[in-house]
Amino acid sequence: MFPAMTTKSIGIADAANATDAVEAAAPAVSRRLLLGGAAAGGLALAIGTGATATAAPVQPAPSTLAATARTRHYAARTPLWKIGADARLAYGTSHTSRLFDDAEYSALVDQQAAILFTEDDLLWYQLKPTPDSALDFSFGDKLYARAQRDHQLVFAAHLVWDEGFGDGWGEDFSTLYELSHDDASDLLFGVEKALVKRYRGRTAGWIVANEVTDPEGEDGLRTEVPWYQTIGRGYVAKAFRLAKKYDRHAVRVINEFGFESTNEYGDDPEARQQAMLTVLKKLRRDDVPVDALGIQAHLNAKYFLSDFDPKSYRRFLNKVADLGVDILITEMDVLDDGLPVDVTARDAAVAECYARYLENVLPNRDVKALMTFGLSDRYTWLQEDYPREDGAERRPLPYADEGLKPKLAYEALRHALADAPRRRPLWRLPRHR
Repeated sequence: MFPAMTTKSIGIADAANATDAVEAAAPAVSRRLLLGGAAAGGLALAIGTGATATAAPVQPAPSTLAATARTRHYAARTPLWKIGADARLAYGTSHTSRLFDDAEYSALVDQQAAILFTEDDLLWYQLKPTPDSALDFSFGDKLYARAQRDHQLVFAAHLVWDEGFGDGWGEDFSTLYELSHDDASDLLFGVEKALVKRYRGRTAGWIVANEVTDPEGEDGLRTEVPWYQTIGRGYVAKAFRLAKKYDRHAVRVINEFGFESTNEYGDDPEARQQAMLTVLKKLRRDDVPVDALGIQAHLNAKYFLSDFDPKSYRRFLNKVADLGVDILITEMDVLDDGLPVDVTARDAAVAECYARYLENVLPNRDVKALMTFGLSDRYTWLQEDYPREDGAERRPLPYADEGLKPKLAYEALRHALADAPRRRPLWRLPRHR
Protein backbone atom coordinates (compact mmCIF):
# COMPACT_ATOMS: atom_id res chain seq x y z
CA MET A 1 0.00 0.00 0.00
CA PHE A 2 1.26 3.48 -0.74
CA PRO A 3 1.56 6.06 2.06
CA ALA A 4 -1.44 8.15 3.03
CA MET A 5 -1.23 11.22 0.82
CA THR A 6 -4.18 13.48 1.44
CA THR A 7 -7.01 14.26 3.79
CA LYS A 8 -10.12 15.10 1.79
CA SER A 9 -12.80 17.16 3.47
CA ILE A 10 -15.65 14.73 2.90
CA GLY A 11 -18.12 13.38 5.39
CA ILE A 12 -17.03 10.19 7.16
CA ALA A 13 -19.86 8.39 8.90
CA ASP A 14 -19.67 5.57 11.43
CA ALA A 15 -19.58 2.30 9.51
CA ALA A 16 -22.72 0.20 9.68
CA ASN A 17 -22.59 -3.42 10.76
CA ALA A 18 -23.72 -6.34 8.66
CA THR A 19 -27.27 -6.33 9.98
CA ASP A 20 -27.98 -2.73 9.04
CA ALA A 21 -30.33 -2.00 6.16
CA VAL A 22 -28.99 -0.22 3.10
CA GLU A 23 -31.35 2.61 3.96
CA ALA A 24 -29.98 5.11 1.49
CA ALA A 25 -30.85 2.88 -1.44
CA ALA A 26 -34.55 3.57 -0.98
CA PRO A 27 -35.02 5.55 -4.21
CA ALA A 28 -35.61 3.48 -7.31
CA VAL A 29 -32.56 1.58 -8.43
CA SER A 30 -31.07 2.91 -11.64
CA ARG A 31 -32.33 1.42 -14.86
CA ARG A 32 -28.76 1.01 -16.10
CA LEU A 33 -27.85 -1.10 -13.09
CA LEU A 34 -30.94 -3.25 -13.41
CA LEU A 35 -30.42 -3.90 -17.10
CA GLY A 36 -26.67 -4.42 -16.94
CA GLY A 37 -25.94 -5.46 -13.39
CA ALA A 38 -28.10 -8.51 -12.89
CA ALA A 39 -27.16 -10.04 -16.21
CA ALA A 40 -23.49 -9.14 -16.34
CA GLY A 41 -22.52 -8.55 -12.73
CA GLY A 42 -24.36 -11.45 -11.16
CA LEU A 43 -26.64 -9.48 -8.80
CA ALA A 44 -30.35 -8.71 -8.76
CA LEU A 45 -31.96 -5.85 -6.85
CA ALA A 46 -35.64 -5.81 -5.92
CA ILE A 47 -37.23 -2.37 -6.02
CA GLY A 48 -39.76 -1.06 -3.54
CA THR A 49 -42.53 1.21 -4.65
CA GLY A 50 -43.65 4.60 -3.45
CA ALA A 51 -41.89 7.33 -1.52
CA THR A 52 -41.28 5.10 1.48
CA ALA A 53 -39.77 2.21 -0.45
CA THR A 54 -36.82 0.48 1.15
CA ALA A 55 -34.09 -1.59 -0.40
CA ALA A 56 -34.90 -5.27 -0.57
CA PRO A 57 -32.19 -7.77 0.31
CA VAL A 58 -29.62 -8.25 -2.42
CA GLN A 59 -29.56 -11.83 -3.66
CA PRO A 60 -27.14 -13.53 -6.05
CA ALA A 61 -28.64 -13.97 -9.48
CA PRO A 62 -28.66 -17.34 -11.21
CA SER A 63 -25.53 -18.35 -13.11
CA THR A 64 -23.32 -16.01 -11.11
CA LEU A 65 -20.08 -17.69 -12.18
CA ALA A 66 -21.00 -17.57 -15.86
CA ALA A 67 -21.96 -13.92 -15.57
CA THR A 68 -18.67 -13.10 -13.87
CA ALA A 69 -16.78 -14.92 -16.60
CA ARG A 70 -18.61 -12.91 -19.28
CA THR A 71 -17.84 -9.70 -17.42
CA ARG A 72 -14.15 -10.55 -17.17
CA HIS A 73 -14.03 -11.44 -20.85
CA TYR A 74 -15.64 -8.14 -21.83
CA ALA A 75 -13.29 -6.20 -19.56
CA ALA A 76 -10.30 -7.81 -21.23
CA ARG A 77 -11.66 -7.46 -24.76
CA THR A 78 -12.91 -3.86 -24.68
CA PRO A 79 -11.11 -1.62 -22.20
CA LEU A 80 -12.91 1.24 -20.52
CA TRP A 81 -10.85 3.88 -22.31
CA LYS A 82 -12.02 2.53 -25.68
CA ILE A 83 -15.68 2.51 -24.64
CA GLY A 84 -15.33 6.11 -23.54
CA ALA A 85 -13.40 7.08 -26.66
CA ASP A 86 -16.33 6.00 -28.83
CA ALA A 87 -18.21 8.91 -27.23
CA ARG A 88 -15.12 11.16 -27.53
CA LEU A 89 -14.91 11.00 -23.74
CA ALA A 90 -11.51 10.52 -22.08
CA TYR A 91 -11.50 7.79 -19.42
CA GLY A 92 -8.62 7.40 -17.03
CA THR A 93 -7.53 6.85 -13.46
CA SER A 94 -5.09 8.11 -10.89
CA HIS A 95 -1.78 6.28 -10.70
CA THR A 96 1.55 6.69 -8.98
CA SER A 97 5.08 5.53 -9.67
CA ARG A 98 5.12 3.90 -6.23
CA LEU A 99 2.80 1.21 -7.60
CA PHE A 100 4.84 0.30 -10.67
CA ASP A 101 6.32 -2.62 -8.74
CA ASP A 102 2.87 -4.19 -8.65
CA ALA A 103 3.04 -5.48 -12.21
CA GLU A 104 -0.46 -6.96 -12.15
CA TYR A 105 -2.10 -3.73 -11.07
CA SER A 106 0.00 -1.54 -13.35
CA ALA A 107 -0.92 -3.76 -16.29
CA LEU A 108 -4.60 -3.20 -15.48
CA VAL A 109 -4.06 0.56 -15.46
CA ASP A 110 -2.13 0.37 -18.73
CA GLN A 111 -4.97 -1.61 -20.30
CA GLN A 112 -7.97 0.37 -19.07
CA ALA A 113 -6.88 4.03 -18.89
CA ALA A 114 -6.19 6.55 -21.63
CA ILE A 115 -5.20 9.27 -19.18
CA LEU A 116 -3.26 9.14 -15.90
CA PHE A 117 -3.95 11.48 -12.99
CA THR A 118 -0.59 11.95 -11.25
CA GLU A 119 -2.00 11.26 -7.77
CA ASP A 120 0.92 11.99 -5.38
CA ASP A 121 3.95 12.06 -7.67
CA LEU A 122 3.86 15.87 -8.00
CA LEU A 123 2.72 16.71 -4.47
CA TRP A 124 5.11 18.70 -2.34
CA TYR A 125 5.85 15.89 0.13
CA GLN A 126 7.53 14.17 -2.83
CA LEU A 127 8.61 17.19 -4.82
CA LYS A 128 9.89 19.45 -2.03
CA PRO A 129 9.56 17.69 1.35
CA THR A 130 11.19 20.51 3.37
CA PRO A 131 11.66 24.25 2.82
CA ASP A 132 15.37 23.70 2.10
CA SER A 133 14.92 20.71 -0.24
CA ALA A 134 15.83 20.98 -3.89
CA LEU A 135 13.00 20.01 -6.23
CA ASP A 136 12.86 16.25 -6.75
CA PHE A 137 11.27 15.43 -10.10
CA SER A 138 12.19 11.74 -9.99
CA PHE A 139 8.68 10.53 -9.10
CA GLY A 140 7.01 12.62 -11.75
CA ASP A 141 9.62 11.68 -14.34
CA LYS A 142 8.88 7.99 -13.80
CA LEU A 143 5.16 8.46 -14.27
CA TYR A 144 5.55 10.62 -17.38
CA ALA A 145 7.94 8.05 -18.87
CA ARG A 146 5.47 5.26 -18.19
CA ALA A 147 2.63 7.24 -19.77
CA GLN A 148 4.73 7.93 -22.84
CA ARG A 149 5.66 4.26 -23.13
CA ASP A 150 2.01 3.21 -22.96
CA HIS A 151 0.67 6.06 -25.15
CA GLN A 152 -1.32 7.62 -22.33
CA LEU A 153 -2.05 11.26 -21.58
CA VAL A 154 -1.05 12.82 -18.25
CA PHE A 155 -3.35 14.90 -16.05
CA ALA A 156 -1.09 16.66 -13.55
CA ALA A 157 -1.96 17.66 -9.97
CA HIS A 158 -1.69 20.06 -8.18
CA LEU A 159 0.00 23.40 -8.87
CA VAL A 160 -1.76 25.15 -5.98
CA TRP A 161 -3.14 23.34 -2.94
CA ASP A 162 -3.08 23.85 0.80
CA GLU A 163 -2.28 20.20 1.56
CA GLY A 164 0.16 17.53 0.42
CA PHE A 165 3.23 19.15 2.04
CA GLY A 166 4.33 16.50 4.50
CA ASP A 167 5.79 16.76 7.98
CA GLY A 168 8.81 18.76 6.84
CA TRP A 169 6.68 21.91 6.64
CA GLY A 170 5.72 21.88 10.30
CA GLU A 171 2.60 20.87 12.16
CA ASP A 172 -0.43 21.97 10.14
CA PHE A 173 2.05 23.51 7.65
CA SER A 174 2.81 26.28 10.12
CA THR A 175 5.99 27.23 8.25
CA LEU A 176 3.93 28.46 5.31
CA TYR A 177 1.86 30.85 7.39
CA GLU A 178 5.02 32.52 8.68
CA LEU A 179 6.17 33.60 5.21
CA SER A 180 6.03 37.17 4.03
CA HIS A 181 4.02 38.08 0.94
CA ASP A 182 7.13 38.17 -1.24
CA ASP A 183 8.65 34.97 0.16
CA ALA A 184 5.36 33.09 -0.22
CA SER A 185 4.97 34.34 -3.79
CA ASP A 186 8.52 33.37 -4.68
CA LEU A 187 8.03 29.93 -3.18
CA LEU A 188 4.63 29.06 -4.64
CA PHE A 189 5.08 30.52 -8.10
CA GLY A 190 8.70 29.43 -8.34
CA VAL A 191 7.71 25.80 -7.79
CA GLU A 192 4.79 26.18 -10.20
CA LYS A 193 7.03 27.63 -12.90
CA ALA A 194 9.59 24.85 -12.51
CA LEU A 195 6.91 22.14 -12.68
CA VAL A 196 5.10 23.52 -15.69
CA LYS A 197 8.28 24.19 -17.65
CA ARG A 198 9.61 20.69 -16.97
CA TYR A 199 6.49 18.89 -18.17
CA ARG A 200 5.07 21.28 -20.75
CA GLY A 201 4.25 19.65 -24.03
CA ARG A 202 3.76 16.35 -22.17
CA THR A 203 0.82 17.35 -19.99
CA ALA A 204 -2.78 17.20 -21.22
CA GLY A 205 -4.12 19.18 -18.29
CA TRP A 206 -3.01 20.87 -15.09
CA ILE A 207 -5.06 21.14 -11.94
CA VAL A 208 -3.90 24.68 -11.35
CA ALA A 209 -5.97 25.29 -8.21
CA ASN A 210 -7.32 22.54 -5.98
CA GLU A 211 -9.90 23.00 -3.23
CA VAL A 212 -9.78 26.80 -3.10
CA THR A 213 -13.52 27.56 -2.77
CA ASP A 214 -15.73 27.83 0.31
CA PRO A 215 -19.33 29.10 0.77
CA GLU A 216 -18.19 30.82 3.97
CA GLY A 217 -15.18 32.45 2.32
CA GLU A 218 -14.66 35.79 0.63
CA ASP A 219 -16.56 35.90 -2.65
CA GLY A 220 -16.46 32.11 -2.71
CA LEU A 221 -12.73 31.70 -1.98
CA ARG A 222 -11.29 29.93 1.05
CA THR A 223 -9.52 32.40 3.29
CA GLU A 224 -7.92 30.22 5.99
CA VAL A 225 -5.39 28.58 3.66
CA PRO A 226 -1.72 29.68 3.74
CA TRP A 227 -1.54 31.10 0.22
CA TYR A 228 -4.56 33.35 0.78
CA GLN A 229 -3.21 34.45 4.15
CA THR A 230 0.25 35.33 2.81
CA ILE A 231 -0.24 36.31 -0.85
CA GLY A 232 -3.87 37.40 -0.90
CA ARG A 233 -6.92 36.55 -3.01
CA GLY A 234 -5.10 37.17 -6.28
CA TYR A 235 -2.96 34.04 -5.91
CA VAL A 236 -5.48 31.87 -7.79
CA ALA A 237 -5.67 34.16 -10.82
CA LYS A 238 -1.89 34.52 -10.93
CA ALA A 239 -1.41 30.76 -10.82
CA PHE A 240 -3.68 30.34 -13.86
CA ARG A 241 -1.91 33.09 -15.79
CA LEU A 242 1.50 31.56 -15.08
CA ALA A 243 0.27 28.13 -16.15
CA LYS A 244 -0.82 29.58 -19.48
CA LYS A 245 2.41 31.54 -19.90
CA TYR A 246 4.61 28.47 -19.54
CA ASP A 247 2.36 25.83 -21.11
CA ARG A 248 -0.13 27.40 -23.49
CA HIS A 249 -1.64 24.19 -24.82
CA ALA A 250 -2.49 22.26 -21.64
CA VAL A 251 -6.01 22.49 -20.22
CA ARG A 252 -6.08 24.57 -17.02
CA VAL A 253 -8.43 23.27 -14.33
CA ILE A 254 -9.91 24.42 -11.03
CA ASN A 255 -10.75 21.29 -9.01
CA GLU A 256 -13.21 20.92 -6.12
CA PHE A 257 -15.31 18.50 -4.06
CA GLY A 258 -18.67 18.48 -2.27
CA PHE A 259 -21.22 19.26 -4.99
CA GLU A 260 -23.30 16.06 -4.76
CA SER A 261 -24.87 15.67 -1.31
CA THR A 262 -24.77 16.76 2.29
CA ASN A 263 -22.48 15.01 4.72
CA GLU A 264 -22.15 14.54 8.46
CA TYR A 265 -20.51 17.93 8.76
CA GLY A 266 -23.59 19.57 7.30
CA ASP A 267 -21.99 20.83 4.09
CA ASP A 268 -24.72 22.04 1.76
CA PRO A 269 -23.99 20.89 -1.81
CA GLU A 270 -25.94 23.75 -3.38
CA ALA A 271 -24.00 26.27 -1.31
CA ARG A 272 -20.76 24.69 -2.49
CA GLN A 273 -22.02 24.77 -6.07
CA GLN A 274 -22.85 28.46 -5.73
CA ALA A 275 -19.43 29.26 -4.26
CA MET A 276 -17.78 27.64 -7.25
CA LEU A 277 -20.04 29.48 -9.69
CA THR A 278 -19.20 32.76 -7.98
CA VAL A 279 -15.47 32.10 -8.30
CA LEU A 280 -15.75 30.92 -11.90
CA LYS A 281 -17.78 33.98 -12.92
CA LYS A 282 -15.18 36.32 -11.45
CA LEU A 283 -12.28 34.45 -13.01
CA ARG A 284 -13.95 34.53 -16.42
CA ARG A 285 -14.92 38.18 -15.99
CA ASP A 286 -11.28 39.03 -15.21
CA ASP A 287 -10.05 37.08 -18.28
CA VAL A 288 -8.28 34.53 -16.12
CA PRO A 289 -7.48 31.52 -18.37
CA VAL A 290 -9.45 28.81 -16.56
CA ASP A 291 -10.56 26.19 -19.08
CA ALA A 292 -12.34 23.53 -17.06
CA LEU A 293 -13.94 22.67 -13.76
CA GLY A 294 -12.71 19.44 -12.21
CA ILE A 295 -15.36 17.74 -10.08
CA GLN A 296 -13.85 15.25 -7.68
CA ALA A 297 -17.06 13.18 -7.24
CA HIS A 298 -15.98 11.46 -4.03
CA LEU A 299 -19.44 10.06 -3.34
CA ASN A 300 -20.42 9.19 0.22
CA ALA A 301 -22.92 6.34 -0.07
CA LYS A 302 -24.62 7.06 3.25
CA TYR A 303 -25.67 10.52 2.08
CA PHE A 304 -25.53 10.31 -1.69
CA LEU A 305 -28.11 7.57 -2.21
CA SER A 306 -30.72 9.46 -0.21
CA ASP A 307 -29.80 13.12 -0.78
CA PHE A 308 -28.58 13.43 -4.36
CA ASP A 309 -30.82 15.78 -6.38
CA PRO A 310 -30.33 14.91 -10.07
CA LYS A 311 -32.26 17.86 -11.48
CA SER A 312 -30.41 20.39 -9.35
CA TYR A 313 -27.10 18.79 -10.20
CA ARG A 314 -27.79 18.86 -13.93
CA ARG A 315 -28.70 22.55 -13.64
CA PHE A 316 -25.38 23.18 -11.93
CA LEU A 317 -23.48 21.47 -14.74
CA ASN A 318 -25.37 23.53 -17.30
CA LYS A 319 -24.53 26.76 -15.48
CA VAL A 320 -20.85 25.83 -15.50
CA ALA A 321 -20.99 25.08 -19.22
CA ASP A 322 -22.80 28.36 -19.89
CA LEU A 323 -19.69 30.15 -18.60
CA GLY A 324 -17.68 28.57 -21.40
CA VAL A 325 -15.99 26.13 -19.04
CA ASP A 326 -15.59 22.42 -19.78
CA ILE A 327 -16.30 19.83 -17.09
CA LEU A 328 -14.06 16.96 -15.98
CA ILE A 329 -14.90 14.28 -13.42
CA THR A 330 -11.48 13.89 -11.86
CA GLU A 331 -11.42 11.65 -8.75
CA MET A 332 -14.50 9.46 -8.66
CA ASP A 333 -14.92 6.78 -6.01
CA VAL A 334 -17.50 5.78 -3.41
CA LEU A 335 -17.05 5.84 0.37
CA ASP A 336 -19.02 2.82 1.56
CA ASP A 337 -20.06 4.15 4.97
CA GLY A 338 -23.62 3.34 5.96
CA LEU A 339 -23.48 0.10 3.97
CA PRO A 340 -23.42 -3.46 5.34
CA VAL A 341 -20.28 -5.49 5.84
CA ASP A 342 -21.74 -8.14 3.54
CA VAL A 343 -19.75 -7.83 0.31
CA THR A 344 -22.60 -8.72 -2.04
CA ALA A 345 -24.95 -6.10 -0.63
CA ARG A 346 -22.24 -3.49 -0.29
CA ASP A 347 -20.93 -3.91 -3.84
CA ALA A 348 -24.46 -3.56 -5.19
CA ALA A 349 -25.02 -0.30 -3.32
CA VAL A 350 -21.63 1.10 -4.37
CA ALA A 351 -22.44 0.24 -7.97
CA GLU A 352 -25.78 2.00 -7.59
CA CYS A 353 -23.90 5.17 -6.61
CA TYR A 354 -21.82 4.92 -9.79
CA ALA A 355 -24.86 4.26 -11.95
CA ARG A 356 -27.05 6.99 -10.50
CA TYR A 357 -24.33 9.62 -10.64
CA LEU A 358 -23.04 8.84 -14.13
CA GLU A 359 -26.45 8.52 -15.76
CA ASN A 360 -27.05 12.13 -14.71
CA VAL A 361 -23.62 13.45 -15.67
CA LEU A 362 -22.33 11.76 -18.81
CA PRO A 363 -25.31 12.73 -21.02
CA ASN A 364 -24.03 16.29 -20.70
CA ARG A 365 -21.79 16.82 -23.73
CA ASP A 366 -19.73 19.44 -21.90
CA VAL A 367 -18.38 16.69 -19.65
CA LYS A 368 -15.18 15.76 -21.45
CA ALA A 369 -13.41 13.29 -19.13
CA LEU A 370 -14.03 10.79 -16.37
CA MET A 371 -11.26 9.65 -14.03
CA THR A 372 -11.69 7.28 -11.12
CA PHE A 373 -9.39 7.73 -8.14
CA GLY A 374 -7.77 4.38 -8.65
CA LEU A 375 -9.05 1.28 -10.39
CA SER A 376 -8.98 -1.40 -7.72
CA ASP A 377 -9.82 -1.66 -4.04
CA ARG A 378 -6.26 -2.91 -3.65
CA TYR A 379 -5.08 0.70 -3.57
CA THR A 380 -7.48 3.34 -2.28
CA TRP A 381 -6.84 6.43 -0.19
CA LEU A 382 -10.13 5.74 1.60
CA GLN A 383 -8.70 2.59 3.18
CA GLU A 384 -5.47 4.43 3.99
CA ASP A 385 -7.05 7.52 5.55
CA TYR A 386 -10.53 6.41 6.63
CA PRO A 387 -10.71 2.68 7.42
CA ARG A 388 -14.11 1.35 8.45
CA GLU A 389 -14.57 1.01 12.19
CA ASP A 390 -15.87 -2.55 11.74
CA GLY A 391 -12.56 -3.54 10.14
CA ALA A 392 -14.07 -4.47 6.76
CA GLU A 393 -11.90 -3.45 3.82
CA ARG A 394 -13.19 -0.53 1.77
CA ARG A 395 -14.67 -1.41 -1.64
CA PRO A 396 -14.97 1.93 -3.48
CA LEU A 397 -13.64 1.13 -6.97
CA PRO A 398 -14.56 -0.84 -10.12
CA TYR A 399 -12.17 -3.76 -9.57
CA ALA A 400 -11.75 -6.00 -6.54
CA ASP A 401 -8.48 -6.45 -4.70
CA GLU A 402 -8.42 -10.21 -5.03
CA GLY A 403 -7.40 -11.08 -8.56
CA LEU A 404 -8.35 -7.60 -9.79
CA LYS A 405 -11.71 -8.97 -10.90
CA PRO A 406 -14.31 -6.49 -12.23
CA LYS A 407 -17.13 -5.82 -9.78
CA LEU A 408 -20.66 -4.60 -10.27
CA ALA A 409 -19.30 -1.05 -10.08
CA TYR A 410 -17.33 -1.86 -13.22
CA GLU A 411 -20.60 -2.84 -14.92
CA ALA A 412 -22.22 0.43 -13.91
CA LEU A 413 -19.21 2.35 -15.20
CA ARG A 414 -19.06 0.41 -18.44
CA HIS A 415 -22.75 0.91 -19.19
CA ALA A 416 -22.57 4.62 -18.43
CA LEU A 417 -19.63 5.09 -20.79
CA ALA A 418 -21.30 3.01 -23.50
CA ASP A 419 -24.51 5.03 -23.27
CA ALA A 420 -22.81 8.44 -23.29
CA PRO A 421 -23.59 10.53 -26.39
CA ARG A 422 -20.80 11.73 -28.62
CA ARG A 423 -19.31 15.11 -27.84
CA ARG A 424 -16.59 17.36 -29.10
CA PRO A 425 -13.42 15.90 -27.57
CA LEU A 426 -11.20 17.92 -25.28
CA TRP A 427 -8.11 15.86 -26.13
CA ARG A 428 -7.08 13.71 -29.04
CA LEU A 429 -6.37 10.33 -27.54
CA PRO A 430 -3.10 8.67 -28.64
CA ARG A 431 -3.66 6.67 -31.81
CA HIS A 432 -1.72 3.59 -30.73
CA ARG A 433 -3.72 2.80 -27.62
